[in-house]
Amino acid sequence: MDRERKVGTVAMGIRCPIFRAGDDLGIQVVESVLAAAESEGFEIRDKDVIGITESVVARCQDNYASIDDIAIDVENKLGGGTLGLVWPILSRNRFSICLKGIAKGSKKIILMLSYPSDEVGNSLLTMDQIDESGVNPYSDVLTVEKYRELFGKNYHRFTGVDYVRYYKELITSMGAEFEIIFANRAEEILKHTDKIISCDIHSRARTKRILRSKGATVYGLDEILNSPVNGSGYNEQYGLLGSNKATEETVKLFPRDSQELVDAIQKQMYDKTGKTVEVMVYGDGAFKDPVGKIWELADPVVSPAYTTGLEGTPNELKLKYLADNDYSNLSGEELKEAISKAIEEKEDDLVGSMAAEGTTPRRLTDLIGSLCDLTSGSGDKGTPIVLVQGYFDNYITGR
Repeated sequence: MDRERKVGTVAMGIRCPIFRAGDDLGIQVVESVLAAAESEGFEIRDKDVIGITESVVARCQDNYASIDDIAIDVENKLGGGTLGLVWPILSRNRFSICLKGIAKGSKKIILMLSYPSDEVGNSLLTMDQIDESGVNPYSDVLTVEKYRELFGKNYHRFTGVDYVRYYKELITSMGAEFEIIFANRAEEILKHTDKIISCDIHSRARTKRILRSKGATVYGLDEILNSPVNGSGYNEQYGLLGSNKATEETVKLFPRDSQELVDAIQKQMYDKTGKTVEVMVYGDGAFKDPVGKIWELADPVVSPAYTTGLEGTPNELKLKYLADNDYSNLSGEELKEAISKAIEEKEDDLVGSMAAEGTTPRRLTDLIGSLCDLTSGSGDKGTPIVLVQGYFDNYITGR
Protein backbone atom coordinates (compact mmCIF):
# COMPACT_ATOMS: atom_id res chain seq x y z
CA MET A 1 0.00 0.00 0.00
CA ASP A 2 1.38 3.43 -0.97
CA ARG A 3 2.31 5.60 1.98
CA GLU A 4 0.64 9.01 2.25
CA ARG A 5 3.12 11.84 1.67
CA LYS A 6 3.52 14.02 4.76
CA VAL A 7 5.54 16.91 3.28
CA GLY A 8 4.14 19.78 1.24
CA THR A 9 6.13 22.63 -0.28
CA VAL A 10 9.92 22.53 0.12
CA ALA A 11 12.35 25.20 -1.15
CA MET A 12 16.02 24.29 -1.42
CA GLY A 13 18.93 26.55 -2.24
CA ILE A 14 21.22 24.82 -4.73
CA ARG A 15 24.98 25.37 -4.37
CA CYS A 16 26.64 26.32 -7.66
CA PRO A 17 29.95 27.41 -9.10
CA ILE A 18 30.74 31.14 -9.20
CA PHE A 19 29.35 32.20 -12.55
CA ARG A 20 31.30 34.40 -14.96
CA ALA A 21 30.56 36.26 -18.17
CA GLY A 22 30.28 33.85 -21.09
CA ASP A 23 29.44 30.76 -19.01
CA ASP A 24 26.79 28.43 -20.45
CA LEU A 25 24.33 29.04 -17.64
CA GLY A 26 21.70 26.60 -18.90
CA ILE A 27 24.03 23.61 -18.76
CA GLN A 28 25.43 24.61 -15.37
CA VAL A 29 21.97 25.04 -13.85
CA VAL A 30 20.89 21.58 -14.99
CA GLU A 31 24.13 19.99 -13.80
CA SER A 32 23.92 21.73 -10.41
CA VAL A 33 20.31 20.67 -9.77
CA LEU A 34 20.95 17.06 -10.77
CA ALA A 35 24.14 16.93 -8.70
CA ALA A 36 22.22 18.21 -5.66
CA ALA A 37 19.49 15.60 -6.21
CA GLU A 38 22.07 12.82 -6.30
CA SER A 39 23.99 14.15 -3.31
CA GLU A 40 20.93 14.73 -1.09
CA GLY A 41 18.88 11.75 -2.26
CA PHE A 42 15.76 13.43 -3.64
CA GLU A 43 14.01 12.89 -6.96
CA ILE A 44 13.07 15.43 -9.59
CA ARG A 45 9.29 15.47 -10.07
CA ASP A 46 6.85 16.92 -12.57
CA LYS A 47 5.89 20.51 -11.64
CA ASP A 48 9.04 21.13 -9.63
CA VAL A 49 10.15 24.73 -10.08
CA ILE A 50 13.74 25.81 -10.76
CA GLY A 51 14.35 29.47 -9.95
CA ILE A 52 17.48 31.28 -11.15
CA THR A 53 18.38 34.65 -9.71
CA GLU A 54 18.51 37.45 -12.29
CA SER A 55 21.98 38.42 -11.09
CA VAL A 56 23.73 35.33 -12.46
CA VAL A 57 21.75 35.50 -15.70
CA ALA A 58 22.91 39.07 -16.32
CA ARG A 59 26.48 38.20 -15.31
CA CYS A 60 26.69 35.30 -17.73
CA GLN A 61 25.29 37.56 -20.45
CA ASP A 62 27.98 40.16 -19.62
CA ASN A 63 25.15 42.69 -19.40
CA TYR A 64 27.09 45.60 -17.91
CA ALA A 65 27.33 49.32 -18.65
CA SER A 66 29.59 52.15 -17.44
CA ILE A 67 28.80 55.65 -16.22
CA ASP A 68 30.21 56.88 -19.54
CA ASP A 69 27.70 54.72 -21.45
CA ILE A 70 24.87 56.15 -19.36
CA ALA A 71 26.15 59.70 -19.82
CA ILE A 72 26.30 59.37 -23.60
CA ASP A 73 22.76 58.00 -23.82
CA VAL A 74 21.37 60.71 -21.51
CA GLU A 75 23.10 63.50 -23.42
CA ASN A 76 21.97 62.14 -26.78
CA LYS A 77 18.35 61.86 -25.66
CA LEU A 78 17.98 64.93 -23.45
CA GLY A 79 20.55 67.42 -24.73
CA GLY A 80 23.05 67.65 -21.89
CA GLY A 81 21.61 70.82 -20.30
CA THR A 82 19.44 71.17 -17.18
CA LEU A 83 17.75 67.88 -16.39
CA GLY A 84 15.06 67.06 -13.85
CA LEU A 85 15.16 63.69 -12.06
CA VAL A 86 11.80 62.78 -10.58
CA TRP A 87 11.47 60.45 -7.60
CA PRO A 88 14.50 58.17 -7.60
CA ILE A 89 14.63 55.59 -4.84
CA LEU A 90 17.16 56.06 -2.05
CA SER A 91 19.69 53.33 -2.68
CA ARG A 92 23.44 53.09 -3.09
CA ASN A 93 23.06 49.74 -4.81
CA ARG A 94 20.18 50.66 -7.12
CA PHE A 95 20.66 54.30 -8.04
CA SER A 96 24.06 55.74 -7.12
CA ILE A 97 25.92 54.66 -10.27
CA CYS A 98 22.93 55.56 -12.45
CA LEU A 99 22.95 59.03 -10.86
CA LYS A 100 26.66 59.48 -11.56
CA GLY A 101 26.16 58.59 -15.21
CA ILE A 102 23.11 60.85 -15.58
CA ALA A 103 24.94 63.76 -13.91
CA LYS A 104 27.97 63.25 -16.14
CA GLY A 105 25.70 63.64 -19.17
CA SER A 106 24.11 66.87 -17.89
CA LYS A 107 25.11 70.44 -17.03
CA LYS A 108 22.73 70.73 -14.07
CA ILE A 109 20.54 68.29 -12.15
CA ILE A 110 17.26 69.26 -10.49
CA LEU A 111 16.73 66.34 -8.13
CA MET A 112 13.13 65.99 -6.93
CA LEU A 113 12.73 63.60 -4.02
CA SER A 114 9.44 62.31 -2.65
CA TYR A 115 8.91 62.59 1.08
CA PRO A 116 8.63 61.30 3.78
CA SER A 117 9.86 58.20 1.88
CA ASP A 118 10.54 56.93 -1.60
CA GLU A 119 8.11 54.63 -3.41
CA VAL A 120 9.54 51.45 -1.92
CA GLY A 121 9.56 52.73 1.65
CA ASN A 122 13.11 54.03 2.22
CA SER A 123 12.45 56.92 4.59
CA LEU A 124 13.91 60.40 4.58
CA LEU A 125 11.61 61.29 7.46
CA THR A 126 9.10 59.70 9.79
CA MET A 127 5.42 60.55 9.73
CA ASP A 128 5.83 61.78 13.31
CA GLN A 129 8.34 64.36 12.06
CA ILE A 130 5.90 65.42 9.35
CA ASP A 131 3.06 65.77 11.86
CA GLU A 132 5.17 67.79 14.27
CA SER A 133 6.39 70.16 11.55
CA GLY A 134 2.94 71.02 10.25
CA VAL A 135 4.07 70.31 6.69
CA ASN A 136 1.47 68.92 4.27
CA PRO A 137 3.34 66.36 2.12
CA TYR A 138 0.51 66.28 -0.43
CA SER A 139 0.92 69.93 -1.36
CA ASP A 140 3.99 71.52 0.23
CA VAL A 141 7.22 71.86 -1.73
CA LEU A 142 10.44 72.10 0.27
CA THR A 143 13.82 73.43 -0.72
CA VAL A 144 16.85 71.69 0.71
CA GLU A 145 17.37 74.69 2.99
CA LYS A 146 13.81 74.42 4.35
CA TYR A 147 14.20 70.67 4.73
CA ARG A 148 17.33 71.16 6.83
CA GLU A 149 15.72 73.92 8.87
CA LEU A 150 12.72 71.77 9.73
CA PHE A 151 14.28 68.34 9.98
CA GLY A 152 18.06 68.66 10.18
CA LYS A 153 20.08 65.61 9.14
CA ASN A 154 18.30 62.28 8.81
CA TYR A 155 20.03 58.96 8.35
CA HIS A 156 18.64 55.83 6.72
CA ARG A 157 17.72 53.29 9.37
CA PHE A 158 19.66 50.41 7.83
CA THR A 159 22.50 52.05 5.87
CA GLY A 160 23.20 55.08 8.09
CA VAL A 161 23.38 57.28 4.98
CA ASP A 162 22.12 60.87 4.73
CA TYR A 163 20.81 60.47 1.19
CA VAL A 164 20.27 64.19 0.61
CA ARG A 165 23.96 64.84 1.19
CA TYR A 166 25.05 61.64 -0.54
CA TYR A 167 23.16 62.33 -3.78
CA LYS A 168 24.40 65.94 -3.80
CA GLU A 169 27.99 64.71 -3.53
CA LEU A 170 27.51 62.20 -6.36
CA ILE A 171 26.14 64.91 -8.66
CA THR A 172 28.89 67.41 -7.94
CA SER A 173 31.59 64.72 -8.26
CA MET A 174 30.58 64.41 -11.92
CA GLY A 175 30.99 68.16 -12.51
CA ALA A 176 27.27 68.99 -12.67
CA GLU A 177 25.47 71.76 -10.84
CA PHE A 178 22.64 70.69 -8.60
CA GLU A 179 19.42 71.70 -6.91
CA ILE A 180 17.32 69.50 -4.66
CA ILE A 181 13.61 69.91 -3.95
CA PHE A 182 11.10 67.77 -2.10
CA ALA A 183 7.66 67.37 -3.67
CA ASN A 184 4.98 64.75 -4.24
CA ARG A 185 3.33 66.22 -7.33
CA ALA A 186 5.06 65.38 -10.61
CA GLU A 187 4.14 68.73 -12.18
CA GLU A 188 6.36 70.60 -9.71
CA ILE A 189 9.46 69.71 -11.70
CA LEU A 190 8.13 71.70 -14.67
CA LYS A 191 8.83 74.95 -12.78
CA HIS A 192 12.51 74.14 -13.18
CA THR A 193 12.95 72.29 -16.48
CA ASP A 194 11.02 70.55 -19.24
CA LYS A 195 13.73 67.90 -19.82
CA ILE A 196 13.02 65.10 -17.39
CA ILE A 197 13.87 61.53 -16.44
CA SER A 198 11.11 59.78 -14.50
CA CYS A 199 13.11 57.65 -12.06
CA ASP A 200 10.21 55.96 -10.28
CA ILE A 201 9.68 52.26 -10.85
CA HIS A 202 6.10 51.08 -10.43
CA SER A 203 4.39 54.45 -10.94
CA ARG A 204 6.48 55.44 -13.95
CA ALA A 205 3.75 55.12 -16.57
CA ARG A 206 1.51 57.58 -14.73
CA THR A 207 4.37 60.01 -14.08
CA LYS A 208 5.40 60.03 -17.72
CA ARG A 209 1.81 60.46 -18.85
CA ILE A 210 1.26 63.47 -16.58
CA LEU A 211 4.46 65.25 -17.58
CA ARG A 212 4.18 64.51 -21.29
CA SER A 213 0.65 65.90 -21.28
CA LYS A 214 2.20 69.21 -20.21
CA GLY A 215 4.54 69.22 -23.20
CA ALA A 216 7.71 68.07 -21.42
CA THR A 217 10.36 65.84 -22.94
CA VAL A 218 10.28 62.82 -20.65
CA TYR A 219 12.17 59.56 -20.55
CA GLY A 220 11.88 56.88 -17.90
CA LEU A 221 14.83 54.98 -16.51
CA ASP A 222 13.39 52.13 -18.57
CA GLU A 223 14.20 54.19 -21.69
CA ILE A 224 17.84 54.87 -20.80
CA LEU A 225 20.18 52.15 -22.13
CA ASN A 226 17.29 50.33 -23.78
CA SER A 227 19.73 49.82 -26.65
CA PRO A 228 23.53 49.44 -26.56
CA VAL A 229 25.90 52.40 -26.46
CA ASN A 230 29.31 51.66 -27.97
CA GLY A 231 28.79 47.93 -27.36
CA SER A 232 27.52 48.30 -23.79
CA GLY A 233 24.98 46.12 -22.08
CA TYR A 234 21.34 47.12 -22.33
CA ASN A 235 17.79 45.96 -21.73
CA GLU A 236 15.24 46.63 -24.46
CA GLN A 237 12.26 46.50 -22.10
CA TYR A 238 13.57 47.90 -18.83
CA GLY A 239 16.68 49.98 -19.59
CA LEU A 240 18.31 50.96 -16.29
CA LEU A 241 15.41 49.66 -14.21
CA GLY A 242 16.45 46.59 -12.25
CA SER A 243 20.13 47.47 -12.50
CA ASN A 244 22.53 46.97 -9.60
CA LYS A 245 25.87 48.52 -8.73
CA ALA A 246 28.71 46.32 -9.98
CA THR A 247 31.70 48.62 -9.33
CA GLU A 248 32.09 52.33 -8.62
CA GLU A 249 32.02 52.89 -12.37
CA THR A 250 29.63 50.22 -13.70
CA VAL A 251 26.16 48.75 -13.30
CA LYS A 252 24.90 45.26 -14.00
CA LEU A 253 21.66 45.56 -15.92
CA PHE A 254 18.50 43.48 -15.61
CA PRO A 255 18.95 40.36 -17.80
CA ARG A 256 17.60 40.23 -21.34
CA ASP A 257 16.59 37.31 -23.60
CA SER A 258 15.78 35.24 -20.52
CA GLN A 259 12.87 33.41 -22.12
CA GLU A 260 15.23 31.40 -24.31
CA LEU A 261 17.16 30.37 -21.20
CA VAL A 262 14.19 29.10 -19.16
CA ASP A 263 12.73 27.20 -22.11
CA ALA A 264 16.11 25.58 -22.83
CA ILE A 265 16.56 24.50 -19.20
CA GLN A 266 13.06 22.99 -19.15
CA LYS A 267 13.89 20.95 -22.27
CA GLN A 268 17.27 19.80 -20.94
CA MET A 269 15.72 18.68 -17.66
CA TYR A 270 13.05 16.72 -19.53
CA ASP A 271 15.68 15.10 -21.77
CA LYS A 272 17.71 14.00 -18.72
CA THR A 273 14.92 13.05 -16.29
CA GLY A 274 11.69 12.59 -18.26
CA LYS A 275 10.07 15.15 -15.92
CA THR A 276 8.51 18.46 -16.93
CA VAL A 277 9.76 21.07 -14.52
CA GLU A 278 8.90 24.76 -14.58
CA VAL A 279 11.69 27.33 -14.74
CA MET A 280 11.80 31.02 -13.87
CA VAL A 281 14.27 33.86 -13.56
CA TYR A 282 13.59 35.85 -10.39
CA GLY A 283 14.77 39.14 -8.94
CA ASP A 284 13.43 40.94 -5.90
CA GLY A 285 10.61 39.28 -4.03
CA ALA A 286 7.39 41.23 -3.56
CA PHE A 287 7.14 41.65 0.19
CA LYS A 288 7.39 44.39 2.80
CA ASP A 289 9.72 44.50 5.80
CA PRO A 290 7.57 45.09 8.89
CA VAL A 291 10.35 46.88 10.83
CA GLY A 292 11.92 49.16 8.24
CA LYS A 293 8.65 49.50 6.26
CA ILE A 294 10.61 48.90 3.05
CA TRP A 295 8.86 47.18 0.17
CA GLU A 296 11.50 44.86 -1.26
CA LEU A 297 10.50 45.12 -4.92
CA ALA A 298 13.01 47.56 -6.47
CA ASP A 299 13.04 45.53 -9.70
CA PRO A 300 10.38 46.36 -12.30
CA VAL A 301 8.98 42.82 -12.02
CA VAL A 302 9.61 39.79 -9.83
CA SER A 303 10.18 37.52 -12.82
CA PRO A 304 11.25 38.72 -16.27
CA ALA A 305 10.90 35.23 -17.81
CA TYR A 306 9.23 31.94 -16.93
CA THR A 307 7.87 28.79 -18.56
CA THR A 308 4.20 28.57 -19.46
CA GLY A 309 3.20 26.37 -16.53
CA LEU A 310 3.77 29.34 -14.22
CA GLU A 311 1.11 31.51 -15.84
CA GLY A 312 -1.87 32.53 -13.75
CA THR A 313 -2.82 32.66 -10.09
CA PRO A 314 -3.56 29.99 -7.47
CA ASN A 315 -7.04 28.50 -7.41
CA GLU A 316 -7.29 27.27 -3.86
CA LEU A 317 -9.88 26.67 -1.15
CA LYS A 318 -9.33 27.98 2.36
CA LEU A 319 -9.20 24.86 4.51
CA LYS A 320 -9.82 26.68 7.77
CA TYR A 321 -12.94 28.29 6.27
CA LEU A 322 -14.28 24.88 5.30
CA ALA A 323 -13.45 23.43 8.72
CA ASP A 324 -15.04 26.35 10.62
CA ASN A 325 -18.10 26.77 8.41
CA ASP A 326 -19.21 24.14 5.90
CA TYR A 327 -17.99 21.18 7.99
CA SER A 328 -18.00 22.58 11.53
CA ASN A 329 -20.06 19.57 12.70
CA LEU A 330 -17.46 17.05 11.48
CA SER A 331 -14.15 15.86 12.91
CA GLY A 332 -11.48 13.24 12.43
CA GLU A 333 -11.59 11.02 9.36
CA GLU A 334 -15.05 12.24 8.41
CA LEU A 335 -13.81 15.86 8.27
CA LYS A 336 -10.75 14.81 6.31
CA GLU A 337 -12.84 13.01 3.71
CA ALA A 338 -15.29 15.90 3.36
CA ILE A 339 -12.52 18.43 2.77
CA SER A 340 -10.77 16.09 0.35
CA LYS A 341 -13.97 15.74 -1.65
CA ALA A 342 -14.42 19.54 -1.71
CA ILE A 343 -10.92 19.94 -3.14
CA GLU A 344 -11.52 17.26 -5.77
CA GLU A 345 -14.77 18.93 -6.85
CA LYS A 346 -13.71 22.58 -6.62
CA GLU A 347 -14.53 24.90 -9.52
CA ASP A 348 -11.87 25.96 -12.00
CA ASP A 349 -12.34 29.61 -11.02
CA LEU A 350 -12.96 30.34 -7.35
CA VAL A 351 -12.81 34.15 -7.61
CA GLY A 352 -15.61 35.56 -5.44
CA SER A 353 -16.19 32.33 -3.51
CA MET A 354 -16.24 32.72 0.27
CA ALA A 355 -14.42 29.41 0.56
CA ALA A 356 -11.45 30.96 -1.26
CA GLU A 357 -11.45 34.23 0.70
CA GLY A 358 -8.00 35.19 1.98
CA THR A 359 -6.04 32.81 -0.27
CA THR A 360 -4.01 35.71 -1.78
CA PRO A 361 -4.77 35.52 -5.51
CA ARG A 362 -1.41 36.93 -6.56
CA ARG A 363 0.39 35.74 -9.67
CA LEU A 364 2.21 32.45 -9.29
CA THR A 365 5.46 34.03 -10.47
CA ASP A 366 5.23 36.72 -7.79
CA LEU A 367 4.53 34.18 -5.05
CA ILE A 368 7.16 31.63 -6.09
CA GLY A 369 9.69 34.33 -6.99
CA SER A 370 9.31 35.83 -3.51
CA LEU A 371 9.84 32.38 -1.99
CA CYS A 372 12.97 31.93 -4.09
CA ASP A 373 14.33 35.34 -3.13
CA LEU A 374 13.86 34.65 0.56
CA THR A 375 15.47 31.23 0.18
CA SER A 376 18.53 32.33 -1.78
CA GLY A 377 19.10 35.57 0.13
CA SER A 378 21.38 38.32 -1.12
CA GLY A 379 24.53 37.56 0.85
CA ASP A 380 27.04 34.72 1.00
CA LYS A 381 24.84 31.63 0.89
CA GLY A 382 26.12 30.68 -2.57
CA THR A 383 22.73 29.40 -3.72
CA PRO A 384 21.67 31.45 -6.77
CA ILE A 385 19.47 28.55 -7.90
CA VAL A 386 16.44 27.46 -5.89
CA LEU A 387 14.51 24.23 -6.37
CA VAL A 388 10.90 24.34 -5.16
CA GLN A 389 9.08 21.03 -4.81
CA GLY A 390 5.45 20.45 -3.93
CA TYR A 391 4.25 23.99 -4.58
CA PHE A 392 1.38 22.75 -6.73
CA ASP A 393 0.40 20.00 -4.27
CA ASN A 394 -2.70 20.31 -2.12
CA TYR A 395 -4.20 18.49 0.87
CA ILE A 396 -5.07 15.42 -1.19
CA THR A 397 -1.95 15.19 -3.36
CA GLY A 398 -0.01 12.03 -2.69
CA ARG A 399 -2.77 10.29 -0.78
